Amino acid sequence: MQHEQRSGRYVPPLSDTEDIVTLLAPRLAHFAGVARTEHVTRAAQEMNVPQSTLSRAMVRLERDLGVDLFARIGRTVSLTPAGRTFLGSVERALGEIERAAESVRADADPESGKVAFGFLHTMGTETVPALIRAFRADYPRIRFSLVQNYGEAMLERLRAGELDLCLTSPVPDEPGLVARRLDEQRLRLVVPDDHRLAARKRIRLEEAAEETFVTLEPGYGMRRIFDDLCAEAGFRPRVAFEGEETETLRGFVAAGLGVALLPPPTVPRPGVVELAVTGQRAVREIGVAWLDGHPDTPPVAAFKKFLLSRRGKLLPEHI
Repeated sequence: MQHEQRSGRYVPPLSDTEDIVTLLAPRLAHFAGVARTEHVTRAAQEMNVPQSTLSRAMVRLERDLGVDLFARIGRTVSLTPAGRTFLGSVERALGEIERAAESVRADADPESGKVAFGFLHTMGTETVPALIRAFRADYPRIRFSLVQNYGEAMLERLRAGELDLCLTSPVPDEPGLVARRLDEQRLRLVVPDDHRLAARKRIRLEEAAEETFVTLEPGYGMRRIFDDLCAEAGFRPRVAFEGEETETLRGFVAAGLGVALLPPPTVPRPGVVELAVTGQRAVREIGVAWLDGHPDTPPVAAFKKFLLSRRGKLLPEHI
């Protein structure tokens, strides 16, 4: 390997970290191959790279780093102390790259890959387990990374690329996202079982205008639906308590602390009565969303197709 003679003029190495990483990355495997064989010709043969290309790459690598990595003795080379230090870090870096490549390939495998899937808290008890069980009848080895959260928090993670798909409500309509409506839940006015309205089967929401409500915190999709429905019914609700989970709100209602407009429970809750809301379309739409323009891995594409096939039958029949 021809070595470029260094003059007395010092050539400073690149100082910008991003620039030097971009510059050095393609050469690291070549450096490791030469270091392993201590012979440029043999390394070039093993890596199927022209010897001249490999020689020039090592010279440029030393020049860019500003240090000698090899001592040249005839046709052979040996690592300098700086070269041995550099080799240790290079081998660890290449190992990390190899593991990362194996990981992303495994996640994209059509038979055993991974889907990052987000869904609402209220979907976690029954709906999502039933969905995944049905999907895995055909894809038994596909893995899931599951995230439960409220709608906007999940959409933030979707935008950040941390989720492949999410079930959310309301169904988003915004640039950068694709969403499809899958199903809907009829909302109910939930009152304590000793409440003056408890003997009713159905109610118009405006009849509850003077009631004290317990509801989800601002930012939750269900809170937005609640506020919109109350405005449509002609009143601004008096809110006593705000929470983060619908079944907790049912507990507050059972304790006599207010009434609530909620989706139906997975199982009946003692201490409350649930009234059908009439006079307006009091529903919560559930949809699936994903990033527009992002290619799907085979497992994500398969699960997306499955979810879209469940339109109108996403939720358990008793809901």
